Amino acid sequence: MEQYNVVIVGAAGAVGQELIRILEERNFPVGELRLCATTRSAGKEMLFRGKPYIVEATTPDSFQGMDIALFAGGAASKEFGPAAVERGAVVIDNSSNFRMDPAVPLVVPEVNPEDVKWHKGIIANPNCSTIQMVVALKPIHDAARIKRVVVATYQAVSGAGREGIDELVSQTGDVLAGGEASPKVFQYQIAFNLIPHIDVFMDMDYTKEEWKMVRETQKILHDDSVAITATTVRVPVYRSHSEAINIETEKKVTAAEAKKLFEEFPGIIVLDDPANKKYPMPLFTSNLDEVFIGRIREDNSIPNGLNIWVVADQIRKGAATNAVQIAELVVKYGSFLK
Repeated sequence: MEQYNVVIVGAAGAVGQELIRILEERNFPVGELRLCATTRSAGKEMLFRGKPYIVEATTPDSFQGMDIALFAGGAASKEFGPAAVERGAVVIDNSSNFRMDPAVPLVVPEVNPEDVKWHKGIIANPNCSTIQMVVALKPIHDAARIKRVVVATYQAVSGAGREGIDELVSQTGDVLAGGEASPKVFQYQIAFNLIPHIDVFMDMDYTKEEWKMVRETQKILHDDSVAITATTVRVPVYRSHSEAINIETEKKVTAAEAKKLFEEFPGIIVLDDPANKKYPMPLFTSNLDEVFIGRIREDNSIPNGLNIWVVADQIRKGAATNAVQIAELVVKYGSFLK
């Protein structure tokens, strides 16, 4: 089997570490592996397939001889992405830096895999909440064309990185001990609380996270006519994002028909048995790659509507797994730069 040289930028972070695990789990044909990060993380030792690797500080020369550059997120892709492309590496970027660039494909492999073929060196990984939503929307859109989507998200603290988890842990201990929580990562206390505010406020008082879900979904579905409105909420859950999604379609789709469409679609697991209290929850979907769908029911308020509940691990399918799946498509289509 042909092998490919891979560099991971941001290897020491939560998504970077997950990228390493998933490359190993999915047996991606890695030849040479290079792990890079900030100067602060340089020198750390990490394992891949039982072999130790030392994390290097990222420089333009980090991409010399590499076929694929996986960027875990943050500002690094803006700084080093062009240098990677110049040196012949296909960039798969988990940040928001290039997502809405019309020259950059925004890809969820179950939904729009063919878009990988027209990249010009950079392929963007969508927002974590967008990824799990479009996987759920795609089979319904293909069958009955979606007119409108109303989504509310319930996003885990690990969406804000390791610091988010640490803040929830420390605040929970403080509050249970009778003390006061001291918010640093989040705007308010997150322990025993919900915060309807993720990222900065923008047009019409929607947050940047909410606009990401609108614009990225339209781009991935290749359909700007789909009306989407979102409310994104941070919840005191460690891992896995949940979404309550209301869908209005042009053609009628019954709950039974929707369930069958979901069951036949790749990457989806249907967990929908209300009589036996079976439905997706973060507790049971963490560290898995599939998008779980339940609470499938027809909207009682409109003729052609559905309500669904969607849960997925935002570090895996919402970030690292999706990125590795894109790399697999680059290999499948032979979409390299050299």
